[in-house]
Amino acid sequence: MAVQSGDTIKIHYQGRLIDGTTFDSSAGRSPLEFTVGSGQVIKGFDDGVQGMSVGDKKTIDIPFLHAYGPEDPSMIIEFPVERLPADLKPEIGMQLNMNNAEGQQFPVVITDITDENIILNANHPLAGKDLIFDLELVEILD
Repeated sequence: MAVQSGDTIKIHYQGRLIDGTTFDSSAGRSPLEFTVGSGQVIKGFDDGVQGMSVGDKKTIDIPFLHAYGPEDPSMIIEFPVERLPADLKPEIGMQLNMNNAEGQQFPVVITDITDENIILNANHPLAGKDLIFDLELVEILD
């Protein structure tokens, strides 16, 4: 039986960047369970599992447009240093949470610091990156 849209599956995976850096893996954890075609995972992952059978292993390449999309320049935010909490010592690479106008929190990463501002990137950390996944189909659930 081969995976098709609408199937709920369990799959082990390792996600890597082009340079070989692992960004996520199910190793040492339960396999990822999701319904194929439901939008629970990125499009390239959804497409990549279709046609697999239990026990199959394969590697898929997902271009950024089928992963987390391109980096959006409007998601780069200049934030005045004087508006930071007094006890916060900003460092490049530090992750912070901000609130939008509706009060919802979203993560940002400090990418630059000037005398007046910190530059924050609110893009998904994998935006603009091509991804590679090593997959092993564990189960197709009824």
